[in-house]
Amino acid sequence: MAFIEIERLERSIGAHNILKGIDVSLDKGGFLVLLGPSGCGKSTLLNAIAGLQPPTAGDIRIDGDSVVGLHPSKRDIAMVFQSYALYPNMTVGQNIGFPLEMAGIPKAQREADIATVARTLQIGHLLDRRPAQLSGGQRQRVAMARALVRKPRLFLFDEPLSNLDAKLRVEVRAEIKRLHQQTGATIIYVTHDQIEAMTLATQIVVMKEGEIQQTGTPAEIYNRPANMFVADFMGSPPMNMLPGQVAEDGAHLIPEAAPDTPLPLPAPLAPGRKVVLGIRPENIGDDPTGAVPLRLDLPVEIVEPTGSDVFLWLRLGSALLTARLPGNAQPPVGAPYPVAFDMTRAVVFDADSRQRIA
Repeated sequence: MAFIEIERLERSIGAHNILKGIDVSLDKGGFLVLLGPSGCGKSTLLNAIAGLQPPTAGDIRIDGDSVVGLHPSKRDIAMVFQSYALYPNMTVGQNIGFPLEMAGIPKAQREADIATVARTLQIGHLLDRRPAQLSGGQRQRVAMARALVRKPRLFLFDEPLSNLDAKLRVEVRAEIKRLHQQTGATIIYVTHDQIEAMTLATQIVVMKEGEIQQTGTPAEIYNRPANMFVADFMGSPPMNMLPGQVAEDGAHLIPEAAPDTPLPLPAPLAPGRKVVLGIRPENIGDDPTGAVPLRLDLPVEIVEPTGSDVFLWLRLGSALLTARLPGNAQPPVGAPYPVAFDMTRAVVFDADSRQRIA
């Protein structure tokens, strides 16, 4: 039996269905990321788990017991919000220890627990400061410490890194990863950032318009997307998509954008079927070993150096494809550039249903 079980969960406001029959399970010690664009229902689902927004239908069980209808304070859940929600008139130590004080924990025990969690999150030197004296990353660590010190059975994170700049996001993300590894806490985490999801999660739930599109490990979601929405949402730059028709031999795609350039399919399909071939930028590029059989000379329209990588926008008929090259590559704009297509890593979607078929 899973530690967290969510079955057929629905949430409606009037005629608007925000959650449409959500089914999710998570083992104890797992790190589940709810991922999707703004308005997909992920924060509503998190709030339903916390007890802040009651579901219209369905059940939520934690460690075998239904918590639907149970007051949030009785669920033994700690939540870290996008805003730090720290008390400005209290020191860091007082902020961390406040939930323990409310629970009637003796002062000596409180101080020991505060010291332990502060050491875990490397904020022991900040205990006498007030929130106004802290950076954004330090404030988020304090908010995490206040949640951690309670030792709840479940942690909920609602886009905790959204207010941080790029450098701080990387630092605090590493802290959250380390926190999970050291404590074995069970965590449900909401974000719209697929990099956060890929780096933190043991399990990802991709949502769209109140429905689950796919559940799986980060590798499964990235390499074997269930449909075109997941394929496009995961990855930056996104997956290249080439609509077309399966050739008479069943082994090649005739792209709409370049009918004279048939591309091998990763698996045989019915001739004449309308499909969309998907291939990620990292599977189009240099192949110094010569192991990849498909090579095309394609005109370079745009070069985007990022330091560690160079992204090329290549012209294939009427379509533009993105390829990823090493950071030291210097392809000339406007000239053909030889790239290899690793079609063993490609995926195929049905053009009508948009579901992956190969």
